[in-house]
Amino acid sequence: MVAVHKRNVTLAVVAVAVAVWVIDVLTKMWAVEKLEGRDPVYLLGTDWLSLSFLRNSGAAFSMATGYTWVLTIVALLVVVVIIRLSGKLRSSWWILGLALILGGALGNLTDRLLRSPGPLRGEVVDFIRVGWWPVFNVADSAVVGGAALLVVLTMLGYDYDGGRSGWAARRAGIDESDRA
Repeated sequence: MVAVHKRNVTLAVVAVAVAVWVIDVLTKMWAVEKLEGRDPVYLLGTDWLSLSFLRNSGAAFSMATGYTWVLTIVALLVVVVIIRLSGKLRSSWWILGLALILGGALGNLTDRLLRSPGPLRGEVVDFIRVGWWPVFNVADSAVVGGAALLVVLTMLGYDYDGGRSGWAARRAGIDESDRA
């Protein structure tokens, strides 16, 4: 695990988040233009991978449908918390995980703010279907991937500040009683 200097942390978080956001926005623009109102496009069989246009007013798996304004506020809070926390990050992997979540939150937040039916009520564009999984987008993938990375890091004992505990500390030969 590589430690990152404080002055570069914000730049790293912003760079990854902006890259995710741009890719998400561009793919959603493409999906609206090429897929909306059309039959699904099957890429790998009919059950494995397809492109299927959907507008989602809810959260993941269409939960909280009708509460778009609440989801917008939650996304705004996530953005603020990650930006404030980024100054404390010292782990490259934590930077990547939180930047992915930030980029994904910004992507779906852009839809909620700018798409119809209007600000704070906009529907998120989803278009990727894999097997039985619900339809999703690049932003959703980034949020889930970033969150999964953070869960694994936490379970292994890699801390956001570059410290190690549990398995990671034992693997590095660190005596955890010295951390206190």
